[in-house]
Amino acid sequence: MEFVWFALIGMAAGWLAGQLTKGSGFGWPANLVVGVLGALLGGFVFRIVGFQAVGLLAQLIVATVGAVLLLALLRAMPKAKG
Repeated sequence: MEFVWFALIGMAAGWLAGQLTKGSGFGWPANLVVGVLGALLGGFVFRIVGFQAVGLLAQLIVATVGAVLLLALLRAMPKAKG
């Protein structure tokens, strides 16, 4: 059951990150990927600074912050020319 909650929080975080960074979501598959990877990144960053997300809202915030960071990192990367 934890995996289901993790996936739902990931989808919500991916959608929120899309809203915050470009104005729209990416569709549920991409929202899920961005949100789950963002949750992992956000959890890592927040643990480094000594914060542990307890509760659904805190987990959503951490995942959203991580997803926004992930999107910012992806946009900062140079595009391949070919």
